[in-house]
Amino acid sequence: MLTKVNTCALTGLDGQIIEVEVDVAPGLPHFVVVGLPDAAVQESRERVRSAVRNSGFEFPMRRITVSLAPADIRKEGPSYDLPIAVGILASSGQIDIMLGETVLIGELSLEGNLRHTDGILPMVGVARDRGMRTAVVPQTNADEASLVDGVDVLGARTLRELVEHIRGDAPILTHTPTVELSHIAPQDYAIDMADIRGQDQAKRAIEIAAAGGHNLLMTGPPGSGKTLLARAMASILPPLTSTEALETTKVYSIAGMLRDDTPLVSTRPFRAPHHTISHAGLVGGGRIPKPGEVSLSHRGVLFLDELPEFGHSVLEVLRQPIEDKVVTISRANGSVTYPASFMLVGAMNPCFCGNYGDPRKACTCSSQLLSRYQKRISGPLLDRMDIFIDVPRVEYEKLTGDVTGEPSARIRERVCHARQVQQGRFRESCVQCNADMGPSDVWKYCRMDDEAEGLARAVMERMHFSARAFHRTLKLARTIADLTGEDVIGMPHLAEAVQYRQRGAE
Repeated sequence: MLTKVNTCALTGLDGQIIEVEVDVAPGLPHFVVVGLPDAAVQESRERVRSAVRNSGFEFPMRRITVSLAPADIRKEGPSYDLPIAVGILASSGQIDIMLGETVLIGELSLEGNLRHTDGILPMVGVARDRGMRTAVVPQTNADEASLVDGVDVLGARTLRELVEHIRGDAPILTHTPTVELSHIAPQDYAIDMADIRGQDQAKRAIEIAAAGGHNLLMTGPPGSGKTLLARAMASILPPLTSTEALETTKVYSIAGMLRDDTPLVSTRPFRAPHHTISHAGLVGGGRIPKPGEVSLSHRGVLFLDELPEFGHSVLEVLRQPIEDKVVTISRANGSVTYPASFMLVGAMNPCFCGNYGDPRKACTCSSQLLSRYQKRISGPLLDRMDIFIDVPRVEYEKLTGDVTGEPSARIRERVCHARQVQQGRFRESCVQCNADMGPSDVWKYCRMDDEAEGLARAVMERMHFSARAFHRTLKLARTIADLTGEDVIGMPHLAEAVQYRQRGAE
């Protein structure tokens, strides 16, 4: 007897409905799975066999053939356990099913329980887009799956519970979501800008970077507060919109980084990988391509502390994601694309000893050593940074004084207002913030008054900016003008933007 059940396969964030065909025929006992299954899918035979028996059903001792169609798409992961098990029970006559517009997704334990399964959110989203109306998922994934509108989600705890639902003995109720995209609660942050003494100029640069989504590089001696400033940046970023939260949650779902009690990523990601990270760890990869740190930082911040200590070739792979906002991982059997729209924040010492340019401590590095250290970061990568800021040592009076800095909540209000202005400006395009503008957007929205145009001409002639550096300067000036509520870029806005560029690097 032949039975057909629907499930879903993912390729990056995209996917396709997979038809699981199960045929139980007379003959010597044999169980085969065809249709380009990987090792995890092949091993489902043993999981399904034990789960069916331990759930109180009979596993047919016949010739069982499972075909995963289309056969030319690679099938990966344990999420095919549930549709295969239901297909075998139906083909052997133990249940009678009509699941034309239903997808079954889930990994089975040997005792028949449904385990938490990675990638449920994007798979249910694909099912919805392909016309499916119902999704059966593990109970632990039900909150995550219910974030997709237009699909009835049934959360099953065990295979037996699902069979009883199919038979009509104990129907499973449609899952009621506990988290709504339209109600993302504000978060408490461990570090507030008011906790950081001094460093007013660096705080101003961080505010501008957060308001426009700009890349930032901080340079200063050890202990000056670069890492603290970067981590405090999370407290002034605007909250995620519902669309951004859903995009980010899909990436974390595929990466297997969603906990049962947190079905939705409700805060902007802040990722700080160690400098020993590999290519695959940073941009994604592996035999089965998984998202890397650049995708896990989507709609958030990728913080690279001790930037020159990262491998040169590792840093160079950032150039394409910074420009394109996506990362494509190609393998012999195909390629996958993950989103990678992030703010890059770097921190570094000025030299090996960390004292170059310090008025109080002498630098012990030779000129050759200093040059070699600074050349660890290539010019093309530096050209993609919008803001360069020096973070000097904090003086004793500021460190021990009673004067506290401006709280993050107040700074966040200004940042959110600037982002709202940008959302209104780009409402008819796919641009999210000023840093994402293309060349045509720059000339359309970065209008300057006469004084600013004169300064721009002088800057191009004297500082020898590349076209990319000039465009990034204009985008930065646009953000500064947004923070002050100006429609046209004036000379003060452009002058402040120019001072954040690195001298002599362009």
